[in-house]
Amino acid sequence: MTPRELLATAAVPGGDPLRLFRRGEDYFITLGHSELMTSRMSGSEEALAELGIDRLRGNAAPHLLIGGYGMGFTLRAALARLGAEARVTVAELVPEIVDWARGPMAALTAGCLDDPRVDVVLGDVGAVIGGATRRYDTILLDVDNGPDGLTREGNDRIYSMAGLARARGALRPGGILAIWSAAPDARFTRCG
Repeated sequence: MTPRELLATAAVPGGDPLRLFRRGEDYFITLGHSELMTSRMSGSEEALAELGIDRLRGNAAPHLLIGGYGMGFTLRAALARLGAEARVTVAELVPEIVDWARGPMAALTAGCLDDPRVDVVLGDVGAVIGGATRRYDTILLDVDNGPDGLTREGNDRIYSMAGLARARGALRPGGILAIWSAAPDARFTRCG
Protein backbone atom coordinates (compact mmCIF):
# COMPACT_ATOMS: atom_id res chain seq x y z
CA MET A 1 0.00 0.00 0.00
CA THR A 2 1.24 3.46 -0.88
CA PRO A 3 1.75 5.59 2.27
CA ARG A 4 -0.01 8.89 2.74
CA GLU A 5 2.07 11.98 2.05
CA LEU A 6 1.47 15.02 4.27
CA LEU A 7 1.13 18.04 1.97
CA ALA A 8 0.04 20.83 4.30
CA THR A 9 -1.35 21.78 7.69
CA ALA A 10 -3.85 24.52 8.53
CA ALA A 11 -4.89 26.09 11.81
CA VAL A 12 -8.60 26.05 12.62
CA PRO A 13 -9.71 29.01 14.76
CA GLY A 14 -10.72 27.54 18.11
CA GLY A 15 -9.92 23.97 17.06
CA ASP A 16 -7.21 21.46 16.27
CA PRO A 17 -5.23 21.76 13.02
CA LEU A 18 -6.35 20.23 9.73
CA ARG A 19 -3.93 18.17 7.68
CA LEU A 20 -4.00 17.59 3.94
CA PHE A 21 -2.67 14.23 2.76
CA ARG A 22 -2.30 12.62 -0.63
CA ARG A 23 -2.05 8.93 -1.45
CA GLY A 24 -1.64 8.39 -5.17
CA GLU A 25 -4.46 10.37 -6.80
CA ASP A 26 -6.57 10.55 -3.63
CA TYR A 27 -6.66 13.45 -1.16
CA PHE A 28 -7.66 13.36 2.50
CA ILE A 29 -8.28 16.11 5.04
CA THR A 30 -7.93 14.95 8.62
CA LEU A 31 -8.43 16.33 12.10
CA GLY A 32 -6.36 14.40 14.60
CA HIS A 33 -7.00 10.75 13.79
CA SER A 34 -10.37 11.46 12.13
CA GLU A 35 -10.71 11.61 8.37
CA LEU A 36 -13.04 14.55 7.70
CA MET A 37 -13.18 14.26 3.94
CA THR A 38 -11.68 12.37 1.06
CA SER A 39 -11.66 12.83 -2.67
CA ARG A 40 -12.82 9.22 -3.01
CA MET A 41 -16.33 9.94 -1.70
CA SER A 42 -18.49 12.85 -2.81
CA GLY A 43 -22.04 11.56 -3.25
CA SER A 44 -23.56 13.02 -0.09
CA GLU A 45 -22.04 16.47 -0.69
CA GLU A 46 -23.31 16.43 -4.28
CA ALA A 47 -26.76 15.33 -3.08
CA LEU A 48 -26.83 18.28 -0.67
CA ALA A 49 -26.56 20.66 -3.63
CA GLU A 50 -28.92 18.73 -5.86
CA LEU A 51 -31.68 18.40 -3.27
CA GLY A 52 -31.39 22.04 -2.21
CA ILE A 53 -31.44 23.37 -5.76
CA ASP A 54 -34.17 21.05 -7.05
CA ARG A 55 -36.57 22.55 -4.50
CA LEU A 56 -36.10 26.07 -5.88
CA ARG A 57 -38.65 25.35 -8.64
CA GLY A 58 -38.33 27.84 -11.43
CA ASN A 59 -36.04 30.44 -9.88
CA ALA A 60 -33.73 31.27 -12.79
CA ALA A 61 -31.44 33.55 -10.78
CA PRO A 62 -31.13 32.12 -7.26
CA HIS A 63 -28.52 33.21 -4.76
CA LEU A 64 -27.03 30.30 -2.81
CA LEU A 65 -24.83 30.32 0.26
CA ILE A 66 -22.59 27.31 0.72
CA GLY A 67 -21.14 27.06 4.20
CA GLY A 68 -17.84 25.23 4.04
CA TYR A 69 -15.87 24.63 0.84
CA GLY A 70 -14.25 21.36 1.89
CA MET A 71 -13.12 19.70 -1.32
CA GLY A 72 -15.63 21.62 -3.43
CA PHE A 73 -18.01 18.76 -4.22
CA THR A 74 -21.12 20.72 -3.17
CA LEU A 75 -20.03 23.79 -5.12
CA ARG A 76 -19.28 21.83 -8.29
CA ALA A 77 -22.62 20.01 -8.11
CA ALA A 78 -24.44 23.31 -7.57
CA LEU A 79 -22.74 25.01 -10.50
CA ALA A 80 -23.60 22.08 -12.77
CA ARG A 81 -27.32 22.51 -11.93
CA LEU A 82 -27.50 26.30 -11.96
CA GLY A 83 -27.93 28.65 -14.89
CA ALA A 84 -25.80 31.60 -15.87
CA GLU A 85 -27.84 34.08 -13.79
CA ALA A 86 -27.34 32.26 -10.49
CA ARG A 87 -24.97 33.47 -7.79
CA VAL A 88 -23.16 31.33 -5.25
CA THR A 89 -21.41 32.65 -2.17
CA VAL A 90 -19.02 30.21 -0.52
CA ALA A 91 -18.05 30.92 3.09
CA GLU A 92 -14.88 29.12 4.21
CA LEU A 93 -13.43 29.62 7.67
CA VAL A 94 -9.96 28.22 6.93
CA PRO A 95 -8.15 30.19 4.19
CA GLU A 96 -5.74 27.31 3.56
CA ILE A 97 -8.66 25.17 2.35
CA VAL A 98 -9.09 27.62 -0.55
CA ASP A 99 -5.32 27.67 -1.08
CA TRP A 100 -5.29 23.87 -1.25
CA ALA A 101 -8.15 23.95 -3.76
CA ARG A 102 -6.13 26.25 -5.98
CA GLY A 103 -2.86 24.43 -5.29
CA PRO A 104 -2.39 20.71 -4.68
CA MET A 105 -6.08 19.86 -5.28
CA ALA A 106 -6.53 22.09 -8.34
CA ALA A 107 -7.41 19.10 -10.53
CA LEU A 108 -10.41 18.41 -8.25
CA THR A 109 -11.76 21.94 -8.36
CA ALA A 110 -12.30 22.00 -12.14
CA GLY A 111 -12.02 25.81 -12.01
CA CYS A 112 -15.16 26.18 -9.89
CA LEU A 113 -13.63 28.84 -7.64
CA ASP A 114 -12.98 31.01 -10.69
CA ASP A 115 -16.51 30.65 -12.07
CA PRO A 116 -17.99 34.17 -12.50
CA ARG A 117 -21.08 33.09 -10.53
CA VAL A 118 -18.96 32.36 -7.43
CA ASP A 119 -17.89 34.71 -4.66
CA VAL A 120 -15.61 33.27 -1.95
CA VAL A 121 -15.84 34.81 1.51
CA LEU A 122 -13.07 33.86 3.91
CA GLY A 123 -14.81 33.78 7.25
CA ASP A 124 -17.26 32.05 9.53
CA VAL A 125 -20.48 31.08 7.75
CA GLY A 126 -22.33 31.85 11.00
CA ALA A 127 -21.22 35.48 10.70
CA VAL A 128 -22.16 35.58 7.02
CA ILE A 129 -25.62 34.26 7.86
CA GLY A 130 -25.95 36.66 10.80
CA GLY A 131 -25.11 39.62 8.55
CA ALA A 132 -27.74 38.76 5.92
CA THR A 133 -31.44 39.53 5.78
CA ARG A 134 -33.54 37.77 3.15
CA ARG A 135 -30.51 37.50 0.88
CA TYR A 136 -30.34 33.81 -0.02
CA ASP A 137 -32.71 31.46 -1.78
CA THR A 138 -30.84 28.44 -0.48
CA ILE A 139 -28.32 27.89 2.30
CA LEU A 140 -26.34 24.65 2.04
CA LEU A 141 -24.43 23.93 5.25
CA ASP A 142 -21.61 21.42 5.21
CA VAL A 143 -19.89 22.73 8.30
CA ASP A 144 -18.04 20.51 10.71
CA ASN A 145 -19.52 17.01 10.96
CA GLY A 146 -23.07 18.38 10.89
CA PRO A 147 -25.03 19.33 14.01
CA ASP A 148 -22.93 16.92 16.10
CA GLY A 149 -19.73 18.95 15.73
CA LEU A 150 -16.23 17.58 15.65
CA THR A 151 -13.80 20.26 14.50
CA ARG A 152 -14.56 23.23 16.74
CA GLU A 153 -16.97 24.05 19.50
CA GLY A 154 -17.84 27.41 17.92
CA ASN A 155 -19.72 25.58 15.16
CA ASP A 156 -22.36 24.40 17.61
CA ARG A 157 -23.99 27.85 17.58
CA ILE A 158 -24.80 27.49 13.86
CA TYR A 159 -27.03 24.52 14.68
CA SER A 160 -28.58 25.98 17.85
CA MET A 161 -32.16 27.30 17.88
CA ALA A 162 -30.78 30.86 17.65
CA GLY A 163 -28.49 29.85 14.78
CA LEU A 164 -31.37 28.26 12.88
CA ALA A 165 -33.45 31.40 13.45
CA ARG A 166 -30.62 33.49 11.97
CA ALA A 167 -30.51 31.16 8.96
CA ARG A 168 -34.25 31.56 8.49
CA GLY A 169 -33.85 35.33 8.61
CA ALA A 170 -31.10 35.15 5.95
CA LEU A 171 -33.39 33.25 3.58
CA ARG A 172 -35.83 34.85 1.19
CA PRO A 173 -39.47 33.78 1.60
CA GLY A 174 -39.76 30.14 0.55
CA GLY A 175 -36.01 29.68 0.90
CA ILE A 176 -34.35 26.33 1.58
CA LEU A 177 -31.95 25.43 4.39
CA ALA A 178 -30.20 22.11 3.76
CA ILE A 179 -27.75 20.62 6.25
CA TRP A 180 -25.18 17.88 5.65
CA SER A 181 -24.52 15.51 8.51
CA ALA A 182 -22.15 12.57 8.86
CA ALA A 183 -24.89 10.58 10.59
CA PRO A 184 -28.53 10.90 11.64
CA ASP A 185 -28.97 13.23 14.59
CA ALA A 186 -32.30 12.54 16.30
CA ARG A 187 -31.78 15.23 18.93
CA PHE A 188 -31.19 17.91 16.29
CA THR A 189 -34.17 16.74 14.24
CA ARG A 190 -36.45 16.97 17.27
CA CYS A 191 -35.17 20.41 18.31
CA GLY A 192 -34.60 21.89 14.86
